[in-house]
Amino acid sequence: MTSPSDPRALGAFLKARRAQLDPRECGLPETDSARRVAGLRREEVAALAAISVDYYTRLEQGRVRASAPVLTTLARALRLDEDEERYLYALAGRSDARPRRGRRPVQRVRPAMRRLLAQLPHAPALVLGKRLDILAWNAAATALYTDFAAVPAARRNYLRLMFLDPAIRAMHREWAHDARDAVAALRMEAAADTDDPGLAALVGELTIQDADFRTWWAEHRVNSATYGTKEYRHPLVGDLTLDCDTWAASDGSGQRLMVLTAESGSPSHDALRILTSWTAEPVKQDAARDTAV
Repeated sequence: MTSPSDPRALGAFLKARRAQLDPRECGLPETDSARRVAGLRREEVAALAAISVDYYTRLEQGRVRASAPVLTTLARALRLDEDEERYLYALAGRSDARPRRGRRPVQRVRPAMRRLLAQLPHAPALVLGKRLDILAWNAAATALYTDFAAVPAARRNYLRLMFLDPAIRAMHREWAHDARDAVAALRMEAAADTDDPGLAALVGELTIQDADFRTWWAEHRVNSATYGTKEYRHPLVGDLTLDCDTWAASDGSGQRLMVLTAESGSPSHDALRILTSWTAEPVKQDAARDTAV
């Protein structure tokens, strides 16, 4: 018989819990009509928790002890409630390390930054926060990309949209280059906050949903570049070549202002002005809501 501190008890709980989950509720694609096992597969739990399949398998088999950060990501991947999470940590012998629940701090955009966005009528601009969350945008960014206000705040993420939104993915003429650079930027950020459960959830979701992301994330390539060029093919104005510059906020928040511009007098400059002129109404400040960290 196992005891609460026995790794076999933890493995039994993990196996039982994943068998209770509906893959569709976890955002997993329906790849086949008949599953040989109920619930989630081991590789699916591992992907959602951003850990290797081998490591997760050894956890279920009781051959390795889970660290506190891994328990945090597993609790999120398995959709545990507070009691179940407390039980998970107790089984792992780490009850004192269980993170405290409560409202997480929010990423707030300073009013001055919002005013700056509004004062860039012909330059698409975004404020990016942790995990490349899109915290604020201007009317020009809406004209170029999409109506960000219509995207649920919890899913308003630059990388998620680049990989999972077909329209945004299609408008990048050099999608593989741009997407790979974005993955490398996220990997660079991950090194500064390895215990972020929101990051683990994002990586797990994209690992499951996209094979390219899965490959590029495993490469551990990093990128901290603050400027470059992006090639777009917009459905209304055609091809655009835009310079992309990013400035880090000086308040230590980790937020970045990303601005897209075109050389004056160029075809892209004229097309961008035509595109933004069709957006008559500025973005309302309450549309760019603060986002949980």
